[in-house]
Amino acid sequence: MYDLKQGRKVVYRGTTNDPDRRTQEHRAQGKNFDRLVVTSRRMTAEGARRKEAENLAKYRKGHDGKNPRYNNDTDG
Repeated sequence: MYDLKQGRKVVYRGTTNDPDRRTQEHRAQGKNFDRLVVTSRRMTAEGARRKEAENLAKYRKGHDGKNPRYNNDTDG
């Protein structure tokens, strides 16, 4: 699990097993962020999908029902 952050603001939440590769992919896609912050330890793919959906739901509760800028769907 990780967050892309621009300053203190979360602009994307996701899962990866390779943060360095994922950082490069996001930059290549033109996403504007300062850093990738790993937010949890290793877990199964299913556990990561479930946790990502939970984290996005929590984010939306505190942000008028909206996802971070670059998350397009509700479950990651």
